[in-house]
Amino acid sequence: MNLHGFVVKVELVAALAGLVWAMPSAAQGVKVEPVATGLEHPWAVAFLPQGRYLVTERPGRMRVVAPDGRLGPPLAGLPPVAAGGQGGLLDVVLDSDFARNRSLYFCFSEPGAGGNSTALARARLAADESALEAVQVIFSQKPKVASSLHFGCRIVEAADGNLFLTLGERYSRKEDAQKLDNHLGKVVRLTKQGAAAPGNPLAGRAGALPEIWSWGHRNPQGATLGPDGRLWIHEHGPQGGDEINLPQAGRNYGWPVITYGENYGGGKIGEGITQRAGMEQPLHYWVPSIAPSGMAFLTSERYGAGWQGNLFVGSLKFGYLDRIELEGGKVVREHKLIAGESERVRDVRQGPDGLLYVLTDSEKGRLLRLLPRP
Repeated sequence: MNLHGFVVKVELVAALAGLVWAMPSAAQGVKVEPVATGLEHPWAVAFLPQGRYLVTERPGRMRVVAPDGRLGPPLAGLPPVAAGGQGGLLDVVLDSDFARNRSLYFCFSEPGAGGNSTALARARLAADESALEAVQVIFSQKPKVASSLHFGCRIVEAADGNLFLTLGERYSRKEDAQKLDNHLGKVVRLTKQGAAAPGNPLAGRAGALPEIWSWGHRNPQGATLGPDGRLWIHEHGPQGGDEINLPQAGRNYGWPVITYGENYGGGKIGEGITQRAGMEQPLHYWVPSIAPSGMAFLTSERYGAGWQGNLFVGSLKFGYLDRIELEGGKVVREHKLIAGESERVRDVRQGPDGLLYVLTDSEKGRLLRLLPRP
């Protein structure tokens, strides 16, 4: 049997076993309801009180969206943003004590000497929601690089109050993902003041930056806490090899030494290997790439018990939301949702109402609410 025939046979067997793509969204019980339209390349959404939404737009704007979908004016007070390519104003999350302190965190591509890099800022939303106040950049990725690619930039607040931030390797500096004297291709763990969090694995190690939690990452554009409180991320592979990883303290996730992808246009990366001692295997990988962005676990029962605990990942390349079923910590089934919308999916979050919300990435991007069908 030739290679093509073998692959077809394997795919057929996997399909019969229920291990690959399942039913489209119409059969999955999902109805798409637009909440807001006319957003320019929206990147992230957070949920404010009284049913309002805080949305970032990559060109460098953050605005409040009313429950009826009306777009508020851009907030004043943002720092300079290096908008261009994949860079701009990216993720935003509310502080866990937002109801009391009105604090939030956002990350963006920060201009500076030598180029730009991913930066994390803390701010307070003004009482009239017209501006950000007390804006402070608390962390800047080092070094700055002359690149408009691979910023990473997802923020997660852990149960202990510390912050995880994903950082891309900036494409042209992929080898630095294996070096510990820089922040390229890393996940960092920070206090809310931007310092290295206590207990980080490289604290006190000569030649290593103390903020680093894990390394060997490429371009992680999805991050969330799992039901057990552990950090989950996904990251873009090159041509093929997008990954889901569970970054653990002091572990090396292999890029660019091991990968299930290949160079754009074909050809192996480095030695062209997928495993090496001392480097972690992904929990799951996609070949071909889906270009993942956004990541959330569903904890509510709004869509029925069969969906509770599922993982949701957006696909930029194919324009669907991937509903991922897990059993024993492994991916067993995937389902394409909202594929008929034909829009790049940039972010997915569970709202306070237990429903899923999706941002689509275009010049006229939309905020969508996914309703369960009767």
